[in-house]
Amino acid sequence: MDGQRAVQEPREIDASGLPMEQAQAVILDALRALAERNEPFAAVLLMPAPPEGRTPTASGDAPSAADRIRTLKLIRPGLTALCRGLAFVAPADIPAERAEAIHSGERLWGCPTTATQDVTAARAWAEDRMRDQPRVS
Repeated sequence: MDGQRAVQEPREIDASGLPMEQAQAVILDALRALAERNEPFAAVLLMPAPPEGRTPTASGDAPSAADRIRTLKLIRPGLTALCRGLAFVAPADIPAERAEAIHSGERLWGCPTTATQDVTAARAWAEDRMRDQPRVS
């Protein structure tokens, strides 16, 4: 793209159909790729519903919790510098520890966060976050 637009559209990361561990890995990989572009961004993260009637087990191909924490620590400086906001779209019945991580905002993610069940509201919030930020030259 030659001409840069004044406001980038928020990125949408859809992990809604994945097991939670895999969804978290997909989201972290996508956020790392966005940060590596070295451009301001906001993202709408479509989170999966918790599995029904059973405790999820880590699958062999999903990164461990320790790997996900390590990845987040590695990309947090890029999120702090470039991410204008993360809008999580999650069902109401997510486990408490997942809700706590989503609502921990800058403390965990390094950038503002919001959570909603409404994808339209999430997109509007992310668009506002991009619009409210000064342009980077």
